Amino acid sequence: MDDFTQRHLGASMPDQQTMLFSLGYTSLDELTEAAVPAAIRLTEPLRLPPARSEFEVQRQLAELAGRNVPGTAMIGLGYHGTITPPVIRRTVLENPAWYTAYTPYQPEISQGRLEALANFQTMVSDLTGLPVAGASLLDEGTAVAEAVAVAHRVSRKGGVVVVDANLLPQSLAVLRTRCLATGIEVVVSTGELADAVRANQAFAVVVQVPGADGVLPTAAALRDLAELAHANGALLITACDLLALTLIGSAAEWGADVAVGSAQRFGVPLFYGGPHAGYIAVRSGLERQLPGRVVGVSKDADGVPAFRLALQTREQHIRREKATSNICTAQVLLAVAASCYAVHHGPQGLAGIAGAIHLRARRLAAALLAAGFELAGESFFDTLTVTAPGRAAEIVAAARAARVHLRLIDADHVGVSIGEDAQEEAIVAVGGAFGVELGEAVAGGLADHRREIDYLTHPVFSAYRSETELMRYLRTLSDRDFALDRGMIPLGSCTLKLNPAAAMEPISYPGFAGLHPFVDAADATGYADLIGQLCDWLAEITGYDRVSLQPNAGSQGEFAGLMAIRSYHLANGEVGRKVCLIPASAHGTNAASAVMAGMRVVVVATAADGSVDLADLDAKIAQHAAELAAVMVTYPSTHGVFEETITEICRVVHEAGGQVYVDGANLNAMLGLARPGRFGADVSHLNLHKTFAIPHGGGGPGVGPVAVREHLAPFLPNHPLVEAAGPVSSYGPVSAAPYGSAGVLPISWAFIALMGPDGLRLASQTAILAANYVAHRLADSFPVLYTGAAGLVAHECIVDLRELTRSTGVTVDDVAKRLVDYGFHAPTMSFPVSGTLMIEPTESESLAEIDRFCDAMIAIRREMDQVAAGVWPTDDNPLHNAPHPASRIVAANWVHPYDRELAAYPAGQRPGPVGSGGRDKYWPPVARIDGAYGDRNLVCTCAPVAAYAAD
Repeated sequence: MDDFTQRHLGASMPDQQTMLFSLGYTSLDELTEAAVPAAIRLTEPLRLPPARSEFEVQRQLAELAGRNVPGTAMIGLGYHGTITPPVIRRTVLENPAWYTAYTPYQPEISQGRLEALANFQTMVSDLTGLPVAGASLLDEGTAVAEAVAVAHRVSRKGGVVVVDANLLPQSLAVLRTRCLATGIEVVVSTGELADAVRANQAFAVVVQVPGADGVLPTAAALRDLAELAHANGALLITACDLLALTLIGSAAEWGADVAVGSAQRFGVPLFYGGPHAGYIAVRSGLERQLPGRVVGVSKDADGVPAFRLALQTREQHIRREKATSNICTAQVLLAVAASCYAVHHGPQGLAGIAGAIHLRARRLAAALLAAGFELAGESFFDTLTVTAPGRAAEIVAAARAARVHLRLIDADHVGVSIGEDAQEEAIVAVGGAFGVELGEAVAGGLADHRREIDYLTHPVFSAYRSETELMRYLRTLSDRDFALDRGMIPLGSCTLKLNPAAAMEPISYPGFAGLHPFVDAADATGYADLIGQLCDWLAEITGYDRVSLQPNAGSQGEFAGLMAIRSYHLANGEVGRKVCLIPASAHGTNAASAVMAGMRVVVVATAADGSVDLADLDAKIAQHAAELAAVMVTYPSTHGVFEETITEICRVVHEAGGQVYVDGANLNAMLGLARPGRFGADVSHLNLHKTFAIPHGGGGPGVGPVAVREHLAPFLPNHPLVEAAGPVSSYGPVSAAPYGSAGVLPISWAFIALMGPDGLRLASQTAILAANYVAHRLADSFPVLYTGAAGLVAHECIVDLRELTRSTGVTVDDVAKRLVDYGFHAPTMSFPVSGTLMIEPTESESLAEIDRFCDAMIAIRREMDQVAAGVWPTDDNPLHNAPHPASRIVAANWVHPYDRELAAYPAGQRPGPVGSGGRDKYWPPVARIDGAYGDRNLVCTCAPVAAYAAD
């Protein structure tokens, strides 16, 4: 093995032999031949470059980054130069305690990032003036589309949305894509927006504040627009610049029902378009229609205030095709960074930054007007659209020569957008490009806008002015969480593997982090080569012909793939093919994405062995043959098995005229072993934040590329502003940025380059070995629900607790919370089968850590036996009361029938030096959280503790 591969794989070669021996195999190849069906198994190696060293990979990435030209980005269009405070970059964005955490489904061990997300929601709510905000969306473009979907769900009026002509062009394009499949008509105003509202029976009106050209509508005009929309039975959606709101007031003051936008300029690097945290906030009464995650305040079993994900019954993992959105992964890490930026600067600091930007814009406006140039409007915040007949290209080129990027709108117009990083020399350079000299005179302003209402009044936004205090605050939050830097996170179907430091470090290189997504192609050649190589590598690994990296989450990759299938059928004149067959065991996003793509979901039953029920599949195909658009299957299955029938499924669907979508969530079991594009699938999305080492970030960022066979390639997503991003025959974009979350793509490029073809194959083989070893060790304590033909699982296994729950009263939740006391994050609970745990150890865990987990599970089984035997009551035992925070252990009164040491140290204490076997305990900051209380008493901002203290 190459040096990096040895360190990526947790089990050493001797340990692998130990694990193989316990299973009755002598080699990884022998195990692979038994586990992976011969019909799909690769017989030749992947055609990828050989593995490279960390030094060589970082040197090559530095070269690629160096070929990009960040300069000072003054292009605007929703992406702005910002300054990331070093304390946030070092202690959040570059800190594995933050970036290796998972979505906070286990809230007791996620209090740190949940609190940071509550700060984010408070920041958004305060600035927009709307009472309930979400915990982040994927970007501004999808946020606009999600807001329109909210309005459509609550409206009883028609299918028309009226859109401001000054909406960001990428947001408009994403909205058109979303509406294309669902039959909503998008009407773009050609004159006054109010006239378009009067002329159409719309359910929603969307306005950009300030507009794409920088013009700021007056507050009076916005209030009149809201009144007009409401009088016509429509909701008003405002796409707002968060930083501008510190000066111009809130969306609620204008009468907006929904506010959306991006938090990128709150300290998050440009990243060539992403990842960035979109935001959404709504008026009272719309909170149960929100898409994505919402953090709420509840209380734990001891009455201590605690955070949790609220209103989860809206979400795809519960409601499937009836969910408010298909969003699973959002942008948690970036939302955390943005919230920390607000904590770092406080309200006065944010207003100061906004004021400085606005002043520079006014000085530039005065100089341009004095020289005879015309501006699009006299009211603006940070962006000017300048009329320069016949000179636009010349001016943009002159600015570029001074390393300043401006927006070339057309031959006669130039856009200039001033960010936090645009210092005096950059403004002077822009003036020079126009042939004007800046002075102290100012022109233009904010019209009748004034911020009258205070914001960010919670103490958290004023208590950490010194870096020392902020550093300690951020450390305290991260210490409350259980992330991969603490121990194994064996979440099935989630693939919490190592995020290599050598792959993570390059995303901070200025050439990758500081580049605007709409720079001239000549200034992004490094990214172009990286993206091209990564697409080629992914196509080779999966067996597909073309790959688009634009989808910025797995859910969006699903949507993109299904839209490609829809477009393919339409292009062939088969407009009636709208039925999507989905197994009952599928991820909830599958059904939600199918509905978004305009399809009708028909569920296929699961056979007794966990596989797709072929008889039911045949019956459903026969019933819907003329309407069949696609089947969506996950492979290996969500039951953790390599199904022998996958090629048969592909065959019968193709014979009926349908397409085969293979969900790539479990691709980590197939690297170098099988390729879905060659065993019958037409399209897959991949999860780079699972298989290819991009971190989960506590719930995002994610990257969900869509990979297709050649006949679907004309229908990959494109972009209105970057021609190279996709084919002209496409249905449109699915993300705001041309290449989605481009800023984290160097991680997956590096991972593939470091592993090479042999290392990738070893990774999947080791993941399969680890899962089968866990299944073998736990089999005597917990039945393994499903196995393949050889009695083997794939890269994950499901253990069945249902009979044990019936006999002991101990639930899956009890076991999950008790694992916290043992120092583990729980496996996936009750998916895809209620009352079970799905365990995925990945290739990155050592034998010692896997054994520690198995020992904990076996010990928990013994505790369950104690409950069954009547030694402990069903309502007062270590499992029912788990997890046990320190506050409970040191309480004066201990009234439980088990001792404190068993509660806190069930595996025994391990004092002494770490190198000699010492181990510190992870203490959960709260006891078990009462989820129902939080939903009944919904609080989604970081209100003072007294406001939500337990009764």
